Amino acid sequence: MGFSVSGSAAIIFVGIFLAFSTAYTASANGFERVNDARSAVDEEALERQNTALTVTNATYDAGTDTLTVEAVNEGSTTLDVAAVDLIVDNAYRDDFTARTVGGDNSTALWLPGERLHLEVNATTRPNRVKLVSGPGVADVEVI
Repeated sequence: MGFSVSGSAAIIFVGIFLAFSTAYTASANGFERVNDARSAVDEEALERQNTALTVTNATYDAGTDTLTVEAVNEGSTTLDVAAVDLIVDNAYRDDFTARTVGGDNSTALWLPGERLHLEVNATTRPNRVKLVSGPGVADVEVI
């Protein structure tokens, strides 16, 4: 064999090696991202499974135009108070006049077993309220 055949074979092998290493890196990164996404979905599903809340009281005071909603975190997951949403008669409400957990209005955590107290202004008596937690677990109370 001459130099041209050996040189050509060496160039082809180097090219195949570079192509394989690039393809391997791209596929390994993609595989890692897919696995990370699956792990995140599994963690979110476990958090949803361990989350439970119950609206214990929803009352409307016509004298002060105040809707008061109380709920208990009955799950084993600590919830973020800022991530709790209130829906009153299919209208999203985030204009709370009071938002306390266990009587403390400075906490951002709603621990298992604690009571959440929400107050919003309402000009008319609502028919139903829905409280939705950060993981997406909800409870509905008909007034």
